[in-house]
Order: sequence, then structure tokens, then C-alpha cells
Amino acid sequence: MKNILMPALSPTMEKGNLVSWLKSEGDKIELGDIIAEIETDKATMEVEAMDKGVLGKILVKAGTEDVAVNTPIAVLLENGENPSDIKVDAVADSGNKNDAEPKSVVSAQDPVKNNDVPGSNNGTRIIASPLAKKIASLNNIDLSNVCGSGPNGRIQKADVEVLIGNGSCCSSKSEQPKCTNSFAPISSERDKDGLPPYEFLKLSSMRKTIAKRLVESKQMAPHFYLTVPMEIDELLNLRKVANAAYDMKMTINDFIIKAVAMTLMSVKEANRSWFDGVDVRQYNTADIAVAVAIDGGLITPIIRSAEKKTVREISIEMKDLIARAKSGKLKPEEFTGGTFSISNLGMYGVEQFEAVINPPHGCILAVGAGKETAVVKNGNIQVANVMKTTLSVDHRVVDGAVGAAFLKQLKIFIETPSIMLV
Repeated sequence: MKNILMPALSPTMEKGNLVSWLKSEGDKIELGDIIAEIETDKATMEVEAMDKGVLGKILVKAGTEDVAVNTPIAVLLENGENPSDIKVDAVADSGNKNDAEPKSVVSAQDPVKNNDVPGSNNGTRIIASPLAKKIASLNNIDLSNVCGSGPNGRIQKADVEVLIGNGSCCSSKSEQPKCTNSFAPISSERDKDGLPPYEFLKLSSMRKTIAKRLVESKQMAPHFYLTVPMEIDELLNLRKVANAAYDMKMTINDFIIKAVAMTLMSVKEANRSWFDGVDVRQYNTADIAVAVAIDGGLITPIIRSAEKKTVREISIEMKDLIARAKSGKLKPEEFTGGTFSISNLGMYGVEQFEAVINPPHGCILAVGAGKETAVVKNGNIQVANVMKTTLSVDHRVVDGAVGAAFLKQLKIFIETPSIMLV
């Protein structure tokens, strides 16, 4: 008899949410079988069985939040053992309270495998939490007319309660994108502090982790910032030619990743990390973490050894990482680590900003939008596309002169991109 423990699916994971069980009590388990889905601080991930046997008892219910790593979540029976042999009081039971609603989370890998019910109108599957289904049943509510505010449109308790309170929500699935009933306002009047009506938005594991890490970064890492404008006309022309030649859609960011990686090989002192005052690590390769916005927060998939890859290879890999990041399918090793970060908000029209350092990285580069700007060349005023880049630096490991040298070399690669191809 063995306890199945809450696994640590990433180096930063301390707790996780048990989204769903993919096996039931009494099911035979083989080595490598997918038995459950766990929501970490970054994504919803599948858990593989490390031993074979029979799932004797589930100790932690699907939907349980904040289960500590190494907490027993189930019991695996081996040959000759029976469920009657299990003594529940001998293992930690981290189940929900009876009146608690399971967390409304659905894995992107299989959004309708659990907690789904048939739609009564058109036979389609409707994703709903157990408590939402129970409340709907007691009130004779057709869930096909309820807007799901959870991940992948999953219907939650609050969604059903809004329909009960308002008497209407969505009359068809086509109207769902217009619904905003994620949580009911607590009041229609201003509160004692003069605040207008508002809603309580539950914090996800990702949002909690982002808040914790950013606060630690700003409190512990002494930030300073350096901004340099860079002309990108040659880069835009090279990108156009390369995309036509390879029938691809390489982005400006793909070229920036390559340029940053090559710059780090030239200005190695910028490729460092601070580790709790114990040591400073000087990296010999450029593992570039790229900020990607996903539902509920931010994740930083990594291009490993980017200095050794072509822009074309970087583009293909980056598109794959972004797609899997947004669908929750990244593996921990694909977003853990890195030596340097890039955050690009240029596609949103942001011209300049200062990014918060992603510990333990020593630097992060904030990239703004390219904009037609009047520049002076040889005494003449000309129009050029100019992109502002701001380097946020941890002064414990990177000095001002090093940061300036990094931006100077990066400017050369960006403004003369053909030399990156040599």
C-alpha cells in the first residue's frame, strides 16, 4: 500500500489545486497512466502514475485548492491488498469542507473530461462545477442558458446564482461572449468608503505567485533603468525579405531574441544572476525567457541557447511555445530557469515602459512599439522607424557601465541586422 502524494510540478510550486481525477476508486493503474490534473502556479498539468496497482481510495476531492506538496491525495493498493485495509486516519485528508465549492478549473488538455453535463437543447456538452449543477437542478434551471465565466466557459456557482437573481442571462450560446456575470456585485449602493458597486474576483494560483514574485523582486533587487532608441528600418526590410524567401511569418520579436542572445555572448557580464547572497552565476549560454500573456496572468517560455539558433529556428520554436503556453500544455522545464528576460508590448502600441526583473535574472529588456520619428542624419532631418528599448537591471550583479555596453552592442545588431546572419 502506497500513498500517492501531491507532486511538485515546478521548482516554485509549494501548493497546487487538484483539478480533477481521471481515474476512479477501484480502477487499475499502470505505470505512466495519467491519473489526475493539477493546477500549479503556471499551468494545469497531467500527473502520471509512478507505480502500478489499484486506486484504493481518493483522499483529496477534485476541486480542492491549496493542497501542499507531498500531501497524500490517494492510496494505491498493491497485489493482495483490499480497500478494507486502508485506514483513513493514518493519512492526511485534505478534502474540501462539505459546503465548499470545488475550484472552477478545467484542463486545456481535455476540457470536457470531467464535471460536464449534456445540454438539454442541442445535445452539446456543457462544462459545469458539481455545485453549479446541483443548484441548477434544485431550481429547474437549464444550464444551456447559463453563461460560464470559468476557464473554457465552465459554469460556476456564481453564474447560476446570477441567473436566479436576475431572471435572465444568455438565451443562446452565441450570446455568451457578451456576458460579464463572473461574480455578482455585492451591492448596488456605494459602500461606507464611498466605493461604487464592485465584484469579488477570486485569486488564481498563478495570480498569487505573480504578486509574490513581483513584490519580492521590487523589494530585494535594486532596479535601475537604461533607455536607448533604436532604428529598425533595416530590420523591417530584412524581415520582409526573409519571410518571403521562407514563406514564413517571422516577427520582429524573433529577431530581437536573436539579437539579445548574441549581445549576451559579446557582453557576458550582463548574463548573470544573483542567488541569495551566496553566489553570482555567470552563464555561458543565452537562455532567453520571453513574457507571454495568457488567461489569468503571464508565463515566460524559454528559448534555450538562442545564440546558436537561426532567427528562423527561433521563430518556429517561439510559435510552438506560445501556442502551448496559451493552451496550458507547457512542461515545467520549458518555462523554468532562463538567464535573461524580454517583455515586448510593442504590439499593443506601448512606446516605452520599465519591466520588473524576473528573479533570479539580472536583467530584463522592455521593448516598445516602432514609431515613425524625425531623426537627424548628417545634418539633415529624415524619417525613421524608431523602437525604444529599456533595460531593467539588478544593480547587485550588473553595473551601469555593463548595462550601457549591452545596449550599445544590441543597438548595433538591431540597426545592422545582417551581421547576425554571418
